[in-house]
Amino acid sequence: MNKKIKIIGAGLAGAEAAWQAAEQGLSVTLYEMRPEAKSPVHKTSDFAELVCSNSLRAAGVTNAVGLLKEEMRRQGSLIMRCADATRVPAGGALAVDREGFARMVTEEVEDHPNIEVIRTEVTNLDDLLDDESLVIVAAGPLLADKLAADLQGRLGAEYLHFHDAVAPIVDGATIDMSKAYWASRWGKGESEQGDYINCPMNKEEYLRFYNELVAAERAPLHDFESEKDFEGCMPIESMARRGEDTMRFGPMKPVGLPNPHDEGREAYAVVQLRQDNAAGSMFNLVGFQTRLLWGEQKRVFGLIPGLENAEILRYGVMHRNTFINSPDLLKPELCLKSDERIFFAGQITGVEGYVESAACGLAVGYNAARIARGEAPFAWDTVTAMGGLLAHLQTPTADFQPMNVTFGLIEPLGYKVRGKQLKNAKIAERALAWLAENSPLYQYNQAEAAEENAEGNE
Repeated sequence: MNKKIKIIGAGLAGAEAAWQAAEQGLSVTLYEMRPEAKSPVHKTSDFAELVCSNSLRAAGVTNAVGLLKEEMRRQGSLIMRCADATRVPAGGALAVDREGFARMVTEEVEDHPNIEVIRTEVTNLDDLLDDESLVIVAAGPLLADKLAADLQGRLGAEYLHFHDAVAPIVDGATIDMSKAYWASRWGKGESEQGDYINCPMNKEEYLRFYNELVAAERAPLHDFESEKDFEGCMPIESMARRGEDTMRFGPMKPVGLPNPHDEGREAYAVVQLRQDNAAGSMFNLVGFQTRLLWGEQKRVFGLIPGLENAEILRYGVMHRNTFINSPDLLKPELCLKSDERIFFAGQITGVEGYVESAACGLAVGYNAARIARGEAPFAWDTVTAMGGLLAHLQTPTADFQPMNVTFGLIEPLGYKVRGKQLKNAKIAERALAWLAENSPLYQYNQAEAAEENAEGNE
């Protein structure tokens, strides 16, 4: 008799894990505390809600996260299918209609015949653990206090903390387009007009904005938090404090964005806004994660040309992120060394980013299903983006930190290739070929797709 799969948390990792296990024929119970209990940053009760940005980052396979997404697609990822179906223009990136994406994921999961959804808060793993079940903790980096306390006592290991910062979203209709303009960097966009709204600054405007930003008042930290900014999601004000020109070489880089309001000249600095919903009514400030006080956000960001009278629909916030020391605590299939009934998936393991969290959920959901059936777990080779990412969670370091997928995590080619893009293309080609030959998930989903096509042609 197969064991049952119980999953805590219906975020990107939890929803993907539930889908993968259910697709393998396992009985899955998915526990989600919203709306019964609230999260510091979530606004809805939908699954896989995106709280920071609506971008899943680069689309092409010559970028590591683009390769990871393609690997997931070919292995039947629910998250990728929903992301592709709710895509909005974002140049060379994959961005989604935030609400439409979460709603589609929720509907797909709730409609699956092998998944039971229970809307309640889990505060203790003992309530779920038995000899007939495997438990996947995919509660995300914002663990509720009682579950966090249970895990801390159970693991006997000290948690590490950093902070994530969320960028503001503005009403597109309130952006002054006599100062702002549409464009994609170097003209590499999906739409003719350009995929981003750009707000240009001259040197005087930039320096005024910079000085007000570094002097602005930030929201106080909670008692459980400490001042430790995570490099991958740094608040814009923290970036500014590193030097006057730091932002101009980061999110406010002006190159490749000639200003049509100034005879095609490049500005001194540019703030980019990316479409956040399919209707094109909401735009988020790219790279402007922040924990400034809301009043300060209105004042300081109102200094950006074109945003003087912009209505902020969602203010930026900063929140705690919690992750465990996976190399010390987890086996390669991401179950506890001390209790193989308990798995972890998503950001709590030390992967960073939406796509990486979902990929981790895919791997854990699939392997939990295999183990529940009495089969050996599957191992992704480090020639793949997924294998390299999972290997990071097994690599002991003196100071284990969250990690985005990069080509540095993937096994080198072993021979020289001239040109970065060509080298990355060769790595991607090798990864996808390995999946086609070795991944049961790839082969299963290819067979499913072929069967659907045959039925459609009858």
